[in-house]
Amino acid sequence: MADRFPSPFEMTPPVGAEGWEDLYSYSVVFSKERQAYEDGAFWFMDGVHTPEVIEPWDATIVEYALIALSQYNTRHYVIPPARGVDIRILNGYMYLAPVPVLDGAEIESRIPEFMERAGFYFGNWKSLEDAWLPKVKAVIAELEEISFEPLPEREDMAVLTEGRGTGSGMHLMQSYNRLLDLTLKTWNHHFEFLNLGYAAYLDFFGFCKGLWPSIPDQAIAKMVAGVHVDLFQPDDELKKLATLAVELGVDARLDTGTAAEALAALESDEAGRQWLAAFEEAKNPWFNFSAGSGFYHSDRVWLENLDIPVGFIRNYVAKVRRGESLARPTQAVAAERDRIVAEYRELIDSDEDAATFDGKLGLARVVFPYVENHNFYIEHWAHSVIWRKMKQLGEVLVKEGFFTHADDIFLLQRNEVPTALFDAYHAWAVGIPSRGAAYWPAEIERRKGIMNALRQWSPPPALGVPPEVITEPFTVMLWGVTSDSVKQWLGGSDESGDLKGFAASPGIAEGPARVISSADGISELLEGEILVAPLTAPSWAPVFGKIAATVTDVGGIMSHAAIVCREYGLPAVTGTAFATKNIKTGQMLRVDGNAGTVTILD
Repeated sequence: MADRFPSPFEMTPPVGAEGWEDLYSYSVVFSKERQAYEDGAFWFMDGVHTPEVIEPWDATIVEYALIALSQYNTRHYVIPPARGVDIRILNGYMYLAPVPVLDGAEIESRIPEFMERAGFYFGNWKSLEDAWLPKVKAVIAELEEISFEPLPEREDMAVLTEGRGTGSGMHLMQSYNRLLDLTLKTWNHHFEFLNLGYAAYLDFFGFCKGLWPSIPDQAIAKMVAGVHVDLFQPDDELKKLATLAVELGVDARLDTGTAAEALAALESDEAGRQWLAAFEEAKNPWFNFSAGSGFYHSDRVWLENLDIPVGFIRNYVAKVRRGESLARPTQAVAAERDRIVAEYRELIDSDEDAATFDGKLGLARVVFPYVENHNFYIEHWAHSVIWRKMKQLGEVLVKEGFFTHADDIFLLQRNEVPTALFDAYHAWAVGIPSRGAAYWPAEIERRKGIMNALRQWSPPPALGVPPEVITEPFTVMLWGVTSDSVKQWLGGSDESGDLKGFAASPGIAEGPARVISSADGISELLEGEILVAPLTAPSWAPVFGKIAATVTDVGGIMSHAAIVCREYGLPAVTGTAFATKNIKTGQMLRVDGNAGTVTILD
């Protein structure tokens, strides 16, 4: 077994991708100026959020996310054993490095600060969280207000008669800067509570491990299960629409054709129009739901691709017709949660320990809903708006001859966009040809070639020197990077194909595998199959009613796949590293969510 991962400085780009570094911000590529630090650090590939090559502008979102995460760890709450999470891009893939606090004395000195700062939030959680959603909705509303309009042949006369004293070119540039500012603001809001949510859960987790060293991780996770989170609401809306279609007798019109054709067929009578009114009401905001992680502009959003939600509704309609329940097993999950809590609490001898257990469990349950709720509002709703606005801006530059397609704008770094806009503004203001119309088409084609070449590279799971202990809460709970998983990566894939991962959701299931690499494959899933994927997205929730179990390459005990499977009562093993490489569609699997193992039976 190797004692370290490859050096990032040993990696060469695939043929055709030479010069890829220039497509990204200079501060997030590995560089000789920081080689001593970068080569000695531990970097893991962020397969949870960015499993594929990320285009230059899209990288803005992850950069903003990581800087916000880190500032709350380091500067706001002063997490005792952890600073921030560093970020680098290698051959188009995102790598992250948790930065620990290694000195014991420094950790001790940070505890009082953390207790004061985090204690205020824990002590006032409800009122602070109640204020959070209005803040985020206000930012989304501001994003919606942004409009990118083509530069006019003449300014409207009202610009003069109202004495505005400004012009369309300046507004175009200001609007882009406003979009960046609001995007960063959404990510600052995102982490206001999230770090503390994980910290509270980890504190409860550590306390339980101290009391009962052999307690399964999933037993602790199940103690906070069975709570309502808004992330399930889009799926609940689809279930309500399916039920309503059957009740109104209009369900047959949803059976065939494209979404547009099916919806048009419903306009012919009052019952159909009643259903359409409910459909329209559900769309905003709940269809601002990305079929992917939400970190790629190319991820398909339900609101813009109605065939996705209509397809899910069709599946639910079929279940309603068969008399099957669409409800999640919430009562069973809650009953199992309460049983586990009671059994373990009975084992506590000390009144003091019992009181501490009750307090830490209570706090974990209070903060846990935010761990998932935030995801819909930021990664899905806000991001959907951001991608739409950027595509609108891309159309402006298509009109100016800079691009062929609106999506070409995502091949620019965020700091290149103002330069391109100023070029267009300059040419429009003076009445001369822009340079961009001659420069960008060829440059975009070159960048597309680089992106395609980078997609042929197979990124290693990690780089650099593995740490003795990983203490950053997100790294452990969300990404599933632990000392054990690092050892597994260093050891490589088991040639037998059998896999070990996180025991993310209990139960044992056997069935045929269905290996899918993205949301495009979820329509192929059949009843009783085992979903095997690099990761799952929250918007895949409708398929959890038909599958037997889930296996993922990445993710920890608090990844979306783990949480959703626990709420649906499905076995899950996450963070296997090699599932999609070792398993083929159709192979029979046994998924043991109790032990965290996946066995290939044939």
